[in-house]
Amino acid sequence: MQDFWIFLLVGFGAQIVDGALGMAYGVISSTVLLAFGVPPATASASVHAAEVFTTAASAGSHAVNKNVNWGLFVPLALGGALGGGIGAFVLTSIDGDLLKPWITAYLSIMGFVIIWRATKQTRERIFPTKLAGPLGLVGGFFDAIGGGGWGPTVTTTMVGSGQDPRVSIGTANTAEFFVTATISATFLAALLTGHWQQADGVVNHAMSVVGLIVGGLLAAPFAGIIARIAPKRVLTYGVGAVVLLSAGYQALRLFGVL
Repeated sequence: MQDFWIFLLVGFGAQIVDGALGMAYGVISSTVLLAFGVPPATASASVHAAEVFTTAASAGSHAVNKNVNWGLFVPLALGGALGGGIGAFVLTSIDGDLLKPWITAYLSIMGFVIIWRATKQTRERIFPTKLAGPLGLVGGFFDAIGGGGWGPTVTTTMVGSGQDPRVSIGTANTAEFFVTATISATFLAALLTGHWQQADGVVNHAMSVVGLIVGGLLAAPFAGIIARIAPKRVLTYGVGAVVLLSAGYQALRLFGVL
């Protein structure tokens, strides 16, 4: 029962940050699970099981607060679902750590680009619709591999391109529901077919997953409100800071410092 309360607090805090900045729920939750000794594939499956519920609530909040660009949402969600399904299958087959150095390098570059844009107050741009599908594909794949790569990849790229942070966050968060649902379904299929040999770990950490769900659901309704009322420059700086912190943490882990 202690795990439930710990992960309720983790889920609540992670969802507040994720709802406001379009990322961090998966990264924070996965990091804590890994710190508890949970294997990477089990941690990713657990987080995505929780996110099916939290992203649905967060998507509703962003939709009500009119933070979603529906023209970008459709190709982003379709591409993300496809990439997430492929990534989940790959994660149950090979070592996802092989891709982490490349993801970390990408996040570092984008983090500095976002901070630069916030400092220079560059002109706002509309993210090209034709690139939304490919971006979703890459973001969904990284999300499944890393247990929380959707926001850092998708939201970061959209904000870095000059898209309104509020719209980037709202659109990415809303599309994320379909990505997490696809990834969770792929993990479930791998479990039922025997493709995933270490899947019993998810059951062993059921109370942690329930805690993540409850905590995330309590915080999710505030997502759209925070993104709507927060100043654009503050949101941009916030996204850049979270991305750089995430990249720095991953770099320290890659070099064995943590």
